[in-house]
Amino acid sequence: MKKILFICILAIAAFDALAQNSKLDISIVPLPVSHRFTDGSFSLKKTTAIELVGNNIDAKKVAEFLSSRIQTATGYEMPVKVISTFSTTPGNIRLALTNDPQIGNEGYKINVTPSAATISANKAAGLFYGMQSFLQLLPKEVERKNGFASNTKWTVPAISITDYPRFSWRGLMLDVSRHFFTKDEVKSFIDDMARYKYNVLHLHLTDDQGWRLEIKSLPELTKVGAWRPKREGKYANTKAPDPNEPKTYGGYYTHNDIRELVKYASDRFINILPEIDVPGHSLAAIASYPYLTSTPGTYSVNAGEKFMEWPEGGHFYALVDNNLSPAKEEVYEFLDKVFTEVAELFPFPYIHMGGDEAAKNFWEKSNLIKDLMQRESLKDMNEVQSYFVKRVEKIINSKGKKLIGWDEILEGGLAPNAAVMSWRGMKGGIEAAKSGHEVVMSPTDYVYLDYMQGDPITEPLIYASLRLKKTYDFNPLPKGVDPKLILGGQGNLWTEQMTNMRTVQYMTWPRGLAIAESVWSPYEKKNWNHFVNRVEKQMERLDEAKVKYAKTMYEPIFTTAKEEDKVRVTLATEIEGVDIHYSLDDTHPDEFYPKYTAPILVPNDAATLKVVTYKNGKQVGRQINMPVAELKRRAGIK
Repeated sequence: MKKILFICILAIAAFDALAQNSKLDISIVPLPVSHRFTDGSFSLKKTTAIELVGNNIDAKKVAEFLSSRIQTATGYEMPVKVISTFSTTPGNIRLALTNDPQIGNEGYKINVTPSAATISANKAAGLFYGMQSFLQLLPKEVERKNGFASNTKWTVPAISITDYPRFSWRGLMLDVSRHFFTKDEVKSFIDDMARYKYNVLHLHLTDDQGWRLEIKSLPELTKVGAWRPKREGKYANTKAPDPNEPKTYGGYYTHNDIRELVKYASDRFINILPEIDVPGHSLAAIASYPYLTSTPGTYSVNAGEKFMEWPEGGHFYALVDNNLSPAKEEVYEFLDKVFTEVAELFPFPYIHMGGDEAAKNFWEKSNLIKDLMQRESLKDMNEVQSYFVKRVEKIINSKGKKLIGWDEILEGGLAPNAAVMSWRGMKGGIEAAKSGHEVVMSPTDYVYLDYMQGDPITEPLIYASLRLKKTYDFNPLPKGVDPKLILGGQGNLWTEQMTNMRTVQYMTWPRGLAIAESVWSPYEKKNWNHFVNRVEKQMERLDEAKVKYAKTMYEPIFTTAKEEDKVRVTLATEIEGVDIHYSLDDTHPDEFYPKYTAPILVPNDAATLKVVTYKNGKQVGRQINMPVAELKRRAGIK
């Protein structure tokens, strides 16, 4: 009888543990390939050590990273022990290199039981990505950078994870030209990328607003091209520099700075892709060496003043010639010097040459360009640019590197071995892949992180919007294309309107989470509602890490319609479970104000529609004060 009772008690306990684990939901971003919760949990203790089998140098760095992260948050010593085989001592974290064909070079497996937590991988990179997932299994307080979380129970649910990336190129681009970001700020950006398994940092190093890389053989590039007068206020709404105005705003990276950044990124299994944007976007270079352009004149680094026209539905044109001249041999000599030093500084096999938005109107007027066209039998300006790109590719190839450029390099004929980064949608990438060229997808309509992410009334105004859900819909692999030629995808962060790293963080996260999942996780496992649940957990972790992020997924989307002389407003949110409360009397609404349940017909005497969102009784979005005049404008009411 006692034996039967004992068996029943064990069965009930097992059922209870199973029921508890069935309630668990994984919060890791990007979502692993597969996972299964098992019984119980693993607890960190003051006596916990990290055991590393073997003496692989890179694997040891991963173990030391893990030790440092846990020690910072817990105060536990967390020693790293390099051993030949795992000990039988319970309560330790185990790291091991293995030989598992299922997970490839960047994949990993995690096995957490009540007695041990084991991370295994074929390469140190896989251990690093496994470490990131393991840290996300720990309580959110592990993200703290200062001060121990003394009241936290450091437990991890028992779980088995098998994971590996969908794409080999998982990137974010940071524009450091429009506004200069210090070496330490770039390091913090790298840290944030590493948390979500990104492995390429694309640095946009040159543009009209600044040249950010020391080229020792061309000192004027940083003496002149790295500096401009400081302007505050709305971008592209400022006056041009006066000749004698102090040029103190800017900066650049020395060779030693770059070596330090490359190593810092490499230690976190991130490659740095350098971009030297030519032939367009070159005012900083031309201000330094005016002979580089086809149009004689006096040039200065752009300080934010208007210098391009973008007619709707028409071809853009330049007000100032910001193109290098394809017709001058001195330009290719200049670029040979530049790419010699770039190739020496950056180990990554690709160099980005830009190639985008080269306005042709000054080329069309140039006798030098006309002579070039006749000499080389070039039919039009696209072929002129293609001639330039092919010359640049030869220079880059001569340095032992491969050229990659924006999809404009397709126009006029693609250079023989070039890779294409497709930004104007995915059409260019599809065309390049079908011609046998490698492609990185970075289309504006899914991954441009400088776009507004909420209602324009709440965001710095730019010409387009990109909500989190649309970003999450990103799929770098189009139908009918050889998947071997799609290297992966990346998000692009242009910083014309981002003057500081807090704004960069706000614009990157959580959309950066959506991109990370799109380039890592299996496409068939993507699920918007499940992703939202995990984003909310990641927001808690970002709070602990003091990383700024946007909460616009909670904020309403306004749709307007004209109804006689009034405006009818429909409100919606991207995610489920959010309540919208509003006022029309200029008072500030909270959860006790009217709840939105149906379209609102705005009274004629109302001046402002104020809305605020709540979830589970807690305010989750900003209060938005929408002028009724703006609603009427959107509805076409004059």
